[in-house]
Amino acid sequence: MIGILEVVLVAGALGLAVAALVWAALDRPVRLGHLVAAAAVELVLLVQGVIAVGRVVAGTRPASTATFVAYAVGSLVVLPLGVLWALEERTRWSSVVLAIAAVTVAVIVLRMGSVWNGHA
Repeated sequence: MIGILEVVLVAGALGLAVAALVWAALDRPVRLGHLVAAAAVELVLLVQGVIAVGRVVAGTRPASTATFVAYAVGSLVVLPLGVLWALEERTRWSSVVLAIAAVTVAVIVLRMGSVWNGHA
């Protein structure tokens, strides 16, 4: 994994989580800005996935390839599911759902980094 992408992803996901929690504290549902931020985080996750696949094809492998792939697939699924749920639930809880999804993505990215670097 690329260290700068890991930092950007964790910071972006946690920033989204904080923004969503502030919105929940204000008793408001998610808004377009939250969805744009979630899409940006998802786009960087996709870039990371393409780079990881390229590195695996080139011969650089994580300590546990199966674990890394499971985390990578999970990271790509969690945020879109959280967004869909948040769009369905048009109360303050939609912001909470999005925040939980964003924190989950941050944790998964950190785990992916540790698995890639052999600290599993």
